[in-house]
Amino acid sequence: MFKNILVPLDGSNLSEAALGPAAYLAKTLKSQVTLFHVIEQAAPAEVHKERHLTQPDEAITYLKEVAKRDFPTDVEVKTHVHTAAVSNVALSIVDHMPDLQYDLIVICTHGRGGVRDLLYGSIAQQVVAGGTIPLLVIKTKIPSFELKKILIPLDPDSIHDASLDVAEGIAKTFDAELHLLSIIPTLSTLSGEQAAAGNLMPATTHAYLDLKVEDVKKDLQNHIDMLNKGKLKVTAEVTRGDPAALIVKAAEQSGIDMVILSTHRKAGMGAFWARSVAPKVAQKTKTPLLLIPLSYNE
Repeated sequence: MFKNILVPLDGSNLSEAALGPAAYLAKTLKSQVTLFHVIEQAAPAEVHKERHLTQPDEAITYLKEVAKRDFPTDVEVKTHVHTAAVSNVALSIVDHMPDLQYDLIVICTHGRGGVRDLLYGSIAQQVVAGGTIPLLVIKTKIPSFELKKILIPLDPDSIHDASLDVAEGIAKTFDAELHLLSIIPTLSTLSGEQAAAGNLMPATTHAYLDLKVEDVKKDLQNHIDMLNKGKLKVTAEVTRGDPAALIVKAAEQSGIDMVILSTHRKAGMGAFWARSVAPKVAQKTKTPLLLIPLSYNE
């Protein structure tokens, strides 16, 4: 499980929304935390009328204050400021992985425009889509972050989903309940090449999607049987429609504490999974979202 959690901070209250979840995870997992800041070239003193760290000495002092203020004494917290100004903050964060040896990034991405969108877009693309490091996206400050119910949306065309291994480990550690969700598109919610094929052969595509429901039910039962062997609390369901919208809805209606979503998807009917579902869910949900990248554990 995660041994070193990286928390990028820019000095704003919004970025500090990541601190509570990071502290909670670190204490239970006995992980080290690295608070991190990159000096940005020509950085503004404020972003959205909030403080933005622009000087190395200021950043160093700030991170040390946060380490004392927001983390229990039994959690090891280190700080690192990249003092050489860079133009691409997100790329710098990614490039520090070999030196800092972090295996999870926890970041708040709430806000529009400016540094926060740069961080979210670049990290999500560079780390999740092409890297090896999971990213926990926090959208807003959570008064009391706990992991009691976890939602795992599963790609219906993937025999084994990387998110399952992560979810199993987290559920065992935090004694959390798992809810597996597999979503089969309808004709109207297919996209790209699949939508074109559905328009050309609607009857055939409709029949294929119906058969897919039955196949997925069998796959989910196999997952349930496997997880039950570990004495985990597991529920599962198959539903039809737009994957991103239904994931967001399920998280809100079921009181989910975290969604674990794998972007692993290479070919087949569900090829849109990585290209479309994860970004849409990240944009729309307020629930903490743990994104598992393509090559994680491969």
